[in-house]
Amino acid sequence: MKYPSHVLLLFLFLLSGRSLQAQPEMALEKPETSRKTFPLVNPDFTTSPHTGMTRKHWKDAALYLLSGAFSYVKTLEDPMVFPKQPGKSYPQDGVHTNTEMLEGLCRTLFMAVPLLKENPDLQINGIKVADYYRRQLVKLTDPASPTYVKPRASNGGANQILVELGGVAMSLAYAPEVLWDPLTTPQKEILSKTMLSYGDGPTISSNWRFFNVFVLSFFKEQGYKVNEKLLLDYLDKLLEQYKGQGWYHDSPAYDYYSMWAFQMYGPLWSELFGKKHYPAYAAKFMANFREVNDNYPYLFARDGKMIMWGRSISYRFASVGLYPFMGLAQEPGTNYGWMRRIASGAMLQFLQNPDFLAADQIPALGFYGPFEPAVQIYSARPSVFWMGKVFLGLMVPEENAFWMATENEGAWEKGLSKGKAYNKFQEGSKILITDYPNIGAAEVRAWCHETVAKDWQKFRSSENYNRLSYNSAFPWQADGPNGEVAMNYVFKNKKNAWEALRLYTFRKFEDGVYYRDVVLETHANIKLNLADIPLPNGILRIDRNTSTQAVQVRLGHYALPQLNGPIKTTSRKVKGQEVHLMDNGEYQLAMVPLSGWDGLETVRATGLHPVSKESAVFNAMDSFQPGKPSPVYATLMLWKKSGEKWTVEELVPVKKITQGLDGKTVTVAFRKGKAKTVRFE
Repeated sequence: MKYPSHVLLLFLFLLSGRSLQAQPEMALEKPETSRKTFPLVNPDFTTSPHTGMTRKHWKDAALYLLSGAFSYVKTLEDPMVFPKQPGKSYPQDGVHTNTEMLEGLCRTLFMAVPLLKENPDLQINGIKVADYYRRQLVKLTDPASPTYVKPRASNGGANQILVELGGVAMSLAYAPEVLWDPLTTPQKEILSKTMLSYGDGPTISSNWRFFNVFVLSFFKEQGYKVNEKLLLDYLDKLLEQYKGQGWYHDSPAYDYYSMWAFQMYGPLWSELFGKKHYPAYAAKFMANFREVNDNYPYLFARDGKMIMWGRSISYRFASVGLYPFMGLAQEPGTNYGWMRRIASGAMLQFLQNPDFLAADQIPALGFYGPFEPAVQIYSARPSVFWMGKVFLGLMVPEENAFWMATENEGAWEKGLSKGKAYNKFQEGSKILITDYPNIGAAEVRAWCHETVAKDWQKFRSSENYNRLSYNSAFPWQADGPNGEVAMNYVFKNKKNAWEALRLYTFRKFEDGVYYRDVVLETHANIKLNLADIPLPNGILRIDRNTSTQAVQVRLGHYALPQLNGPIKTTSRKVKGQEVHLMDNGEYQLAMVPLSGWDGLETVRATGLHPVSKESAVFNAMDSFQPGKPSPVYATLMLWKKSGEKWTVEELVPVKKITQGLDGKTVTVAFRKGKAKTVRFE
């Protein structure tokens, strides 16, 4: 479904609210590496031979992030507010609002609460952390405070305050003896009324229902009378969004929200409330959670790196927040050492990246450093600390198998052999996960079908979702105004502008081929049948142009960032095919236009890549004219690690391509292995 008008109220709310002060936008400078990367002190390479990370180091990581946040706190009265990042994030006028400050409170508390659970006397920068959060909770109910949260009006809709109060409820439930019990009875009464006014109210038909559930559940646990009918209704609706194989549908997308929301909140709620008060619901959430084991771990690279994919990507390693809860699920056959290796590896992917923290000691909105194309308008600077949810997994006891098992690389060690590509298709969600042992990378293909015209928030129709595929080794590059494109098609539209594909319709996954149809948003007569064939060293695309309109078209490979020197490009003839190669010192890419293309060029870009300012990508080009037999764009998009040599069979694995008389079948003869027939519907 599309987000209705009440979601617009969320946007308006983010742009309003009580203000603290105006602060000019400042460029986020890069501090010295020694100041900003997470120091892994006394790594344990016996228990964790790949990362050195144990439960203690997870606590160290929480403290590391929390210390940066607390550098902005001088007294117990100071709100948790950080410098504005230039760009589309709120508050766009630089005037800090109570909603933004509530985000800072809620989201930093995710990192603080597991530390406080074990050490209620924790101090950071001379501030007693428990005293600080208790004081800030009380100030939410003080009309004279800039952080004051006005109770929801009887006719008020859902907004960002519900999200943050739901997060606060999670932390209150995690350590009530630290955060809730010490409050006075009057303080509890007024705070409960404020929080319940949001929890006992409307929501959005997505993972947001969990925020109502956590508020209602916490106060039920504390003996308050709550709207149990509404609570059960939201639980029913959440479970209805489950589509099998571990994936929930988040109205309308499949993305990390299925995991860092549904599949994390479900087990967390079950542990804190459900097993005691609603055992039947808890059992359903846990049954759904156990199915994650079969495919989600394969969405991460061999070294644990996560794929840059979907909205809210600045939450980063929130994507691994569910893994510790596998220790509570106790599903037979779970490889806990692999689960922890993935989780710790994904954390280190960012914590030890020199661009992760800006000079102001707060993670930037982006993927590694600041990256405006990946930022959404509903995010503010403290939004990044939603990644702190991963530390709620510290509720899993130290003696649990999740922490005690010896770290290993799971299927990458036993099961995924070099020289092959491995596909895992989820029928319910239509998601295809592919693993490439030759470079240890994971890849995903998933939902995208959103028009720019109706996408008022400008993210579901964007590069966050509309790439042909997403790969852990090659973070997505944004499109440029001159037709620069990576891992997608762009067409020259009626306005003489380059327009990317985004309206995909899944057809089938059959015989190792992933089929989709796609149409250009602004011109229904421009359309393609798409077929993706993963190979050991890349992808073979067999795409059929069925357009009835003349049009200029470009197709991009993955892009490479410039690292320690200029990206090198070469080309050569192999088996009669023109092979184009580039190398950035970490990876090398090859693109081979087998049929249907007029030519290929190297496109260098500035400011479009999340890893570096300069980047390069191969783009194939065609001037399509209707009236001819439907051309087949047959394209090899290949990769290797830098320094490795290519064989002839790797660069041109295809011997012959034959199109059927009806134009709907294409047979691919390979130099090695059996032929494959692509059958378009």
